[in-house]
Order: sequence, then structure tokens, then C-alpha cells
Amino acid sequence: MGYRKWIAAVTGLLLCVTGLMGCGEVENSSGTEYKIYYVNNEETKVISESYATETTDTNLLLQEILEQLGTIPEKLEYEAPLASGFTLQSTQLEQGQLLLDMDNSYKSLSATKEVLVRAALVRTLTQISGVDFVAITINGEPLTDNLGNLLGAMSADMFIDNAGKEINSYEKASLRLYFTNADGNQLIATNREVVYNSNISMEKLVVEQLILGPNLDGVYPTISSSAKLVNVTVKDRICYVNFDSGFLLQQGNTTPEVTLYSVTNSLVELPNINKVQISVDGETNVMFRENTSLTTLFERNLDLVE
Repeated sequence: MGYRKWIAAVTGLLLCVTGLMGCGEVENSSGTEYKIYYVNNEETKVISESYATETTDTNLLLQEILEQLGTIPEKLEYEAPLASGFTLQSTQLEQGQLLLDMDNSYKSLSATKEVLVRAALVRTLTQISGVDFVAITINGEPLTDNLGNLLGAMSADMFIDNAGKEINSYEKASLRLYFTNADGNQLIATNREVVYNSNISMEKLVVEQLILGPNLDGVYPTISSSAKLVNVTVKDRICYVNFDSGFLLQQGNTTPEVTLYSVTNSLVELPNINKVQISVDGETNVMFRENTSLTTLFERNLDLVE
């Protein structure tokens, strides 16, 4: 065979294989591929398995994927999220939001497992075209977190951390948080069990929980709900906490000292922190409510604790 004929033959074969010539199309007979997310038996992470289907109709595909989410997987170390001891009572898809109504047994899930089940459901179902958000209700009542906050509609990116890595591992922590009394002039130590993404630092978790406020009667918040945490880092056992300007707003009748030592005492409870430096929008040359300079390195103060 001459060189030109050989080149022509090879080129024709390549074009045929890639489906650009009429030599018989090569199509993926398995259809469109989705990831079905499961919970591992240790209840520490969600794991995905590939699932292919030729179904394209949104409603039919939704029912098919839901069936997969309720089917015991071949790998026995995985658990299907919809086979976790509760019943999916109904579904409703409207304007991109999928509503899943569970029976009351959903409340019996442990805090850790509930987060994992929720992550698996949302990550799986939002892959379907036309499903942008997933909301969960229990007998028609909206789902809340362990602080009583409404969770509302959830998207897949709610289960991705700031670094872009998948959130797939959860731990339980016991935090000692300092809030205030009704007069706002003394601190009250409280204990809180929190299930959190292990990619989040403990110091960030502490500050975010302080901003959320207390969940006990007779205990009051020390930080304005308008405050936002910009960043938090630890170096040489000093925790550097940077808030936005909302931190300067007074919360109720709370004194400046109570707010500052609410943050400090709560963070110093962590074994890697001895002192706290607080800044606002990156600046420490700030007078906190015209009373205390934030250039101070704050240390634990138990004199304010009730």
C-alpha cells in the first residue's frame, strides 16, 4: 500500500471511530451518568457511585433516582439515604424547587446521620435538570437545624467548603460558649453539642456559634446578629479574629467587656489558644464602642463569669 493510501485509510478509520463518518455511530449505550450519594456505615461521610440511565423526562427521571436512593446498594458498607428508617411520604417539584416530605421517623435520626442523609439527597437530586434546590419537611413542617433555625431550600453548593473541596466528613464537638445574663453585665458559661464539617477549624466553629447566639432560656446573645466573621487564624497560640463592622453594633444592653470576653473566653477554651486579637475589617486600631482599644491582646477573664 502506498504512503498516501495508508494515510487515507488510517484517517478514515479514525473518523469512523469518532462518529464523524457514516461507518456506524458509537454512542454511549448506558445513557447519561449521575452520581448517587450514599452514607457510609460508620456515619462519617457520603460516598458516590455512578449510575447511568437513558431516561430524560424530568418527572420520570426524578422517580428513578429516588428509587435508587432508597435501594440498598451492592456495597454493604454503604447505606441508601432513603432506606435509613424513615419514609418519604410525597414529592413536589415546582419552579426548580423539589419538596421532600418525610414522616415523623426522620426526627429519630442522630444529628450526624441527619446531616449526611441531607447532604446525600441534595447532592444527588440537584444533578437532575430542573431541580435547583431541595427542601425537606416533616409531616408538612419545615426542617430546622439543632438550634431551631429553618433550613429552607438547599442547593448542592451548600455542601462544599470554601476551598472547593467536597464536604463529606462530619464530627461531633462539645463547645463551651460564653453568653450573657439578662442585664448584659456578666457572662454565663454554656455547653453545646455541635455536629460540624471537619474541614472547618474549631476556632471558626466557635465564633460562628457565638454569632448564632444561645439556645437556652435565661441566656442572651453577646454579638449583634448583623456581625459577620471575615476570617479567623491561629499563630503561636494567639487567635486572630477579624469581624466586619457589624461587630461594633451593641447587642441589647450588653456591655463592651462582656462582648469582648464572650469571644475571648470561648476561644481560650480551645487547647491551642491562649490569647485573642480582635479586629474589625482588618483593623485593630479601633475603639470598641468608644471604650476599649482592640489593639489589646485579650486573655481569659473569669471575673465576669456569673
